[in-house]
Amino acid sequence: MTDTSPMTHLPDAQMLKLAAKSMFDMFASTAMGSMLVDRQHRIVWISESYKQFLPALGFDSAEDFVGKRVEEVVPNTLMNQVIESGKPILVDLLTNQAGTFLVSRLPLRNAAGEVIGAFGMVLLDQPETTMQPLMTKFARLQKELDAARQQLAAQRRPKHSIASFIGNSAAAVEVKRQARRVALTDSSVLLLGETGTGKELLAHGIHAASARAGKPFIGVNIAAVPETLLEAEFFGVAPGAYTGAERKGRDGKFKAADGGTLLLDEIGDMPLALQSKLLRVLQEQEVEPLGSNRVQRIDVRIVAATSRDLPAMVAAGSFRADLYYRLNVLPIRLPPLRERLEDLEALVEALAEDIARRSGLPHKGLSAEALDLLAMHAWPGNIRELRNVLEQATLMTDDPALGVAHFAGLLARQAAAPTNAPASAPAITEATAGFKPLPQAVAELEAASIAQALRRTGGNKLAAARLLGISRATLYQKLPQHNSDAPAGADFTAIPGD
Repeated sequence: MTDTSPMTHLPDAQMLKLAAKSMFDMFASTAMGSMLVDRQHRIVWISESYKQFLPALGFDSAEDFVGKRVEEVVPNTLMNQVIESGKPILVDLLTNQAGTFLVSRLPLRNAAGEVIGAFGMVLLDQPETTMQPLMTKFARLQKELDAARQQLAAQRRPKHSIASFIGNSAAAVEVKRQARRVALTDSSVLLLGETGTGKELLAHGIHAASARAGKPFIGVNIAAVPETLLEAEFFGVAPGAYTGAERKGRDGKFKAADGGTLLLDEIGDMPLALQSKLLRVLQEQEVEPLGSNRVQRIDVRIVAATSRDLPAMVAAGSFRADLYYRLNVLPIRLPPLRERLEDLEALVEALAEDIARRSGLPHKGLSAEALDLLAMHAWPGNIRELRNVLEQATLMTDDPALGVAHFAGLLARQAAAPTNAPASAPAITEATAGFKPLPQAVAELEAASIAQALRRTGGNKLAAARLLGISRATLYQKLPQHNSDAPAGADFTAIPGD
């Protein structure tokens, strides 16, 4: 039996047109809304049912909506991506102020196969009512992604501002003035100063005050990275570059800091062989990952820091002169603590508050005599050493305030420890040798008196307190202080209790 229906006599091209029209009519009638977008991303048509979403999108009529670029009027749309890639997105979730929708997007092509636009359909309005498991999973993944982005942004956000560099001395004010000035430029900055003077803090502050503040701040301590890993750490690794390399490859610090600031801490410790590669990156603003032949463009502002004498290293041949000149565009010297002792009280207050916050202990103030004692110390470790001394004194006593006795022994041990004391530190002469500051001498005399009283009373603390002319409670308060600070022979731990 022969099929004599009209369809069997139609040419193939006409059949395809009829099939396409039938499919389009079906989609347009069954979908909850449809739209057509041309090659320039302009909306050229919307279905009658799509008009229900216009008020939520901020439009009163279809005439106001049609003719606009789709990405300008439909937040989070991917219609433009479909047009540019020519690839369909068959099923997707779209969320904006109009709601959450299950959508499909298809590219439209002409007879030559060229993309001339896209067709989008809202397949399901409020899919959470009928697709609860999928929507729950989508919401959870979106929440995790947002949390990860916030955490990453927080980690890369500058931790300090220029105002975090504490001090109102002339030296401190000048450092902050220079930092604010260089923050307005994109040139390389070289921070010079002894260890513990606040170079990393100031680098964060310069980034925070710059136009790059919204971009990453990445710091790398060159001295802390093994020499064999430095190149990969800086420039990244191409996928499968060597045995054991990650399959997907890994970005280096330069790429991670793209658009922002890269702190090269302890730049004086960079191996000579790597210095030439760093110089090329600074000059060309491009990196080539290990195992790759493709360069990647970057936009990074460099802040380098060192406690070493770079000019002397250049003269000795251990640091490249051309790299030094490239880094030393905007140098800032951070003064050691001994050159700005008028800032000591403000620094002690800020550090004591931070120690209390981190330790959970009450804030402990310092007596005027204790501040005087701290001012007599040379501070070869600068603010880092000051924090260490304050933290030890805070944690080693329950006393509500810190006095001379809490610091005398600590400072004596600090002074006796081997250090890389700067040449500008006060020299010990024959006239000053063996001389002790008055607060330290008083603390040691007090410790010796307590030890002698305890020995004479056979360790009876009540009798020792009477002999010393102080209360038993006062003696108990002083014993922990002097147990570690006592002079030779004053061994409190060997004295029996009462």
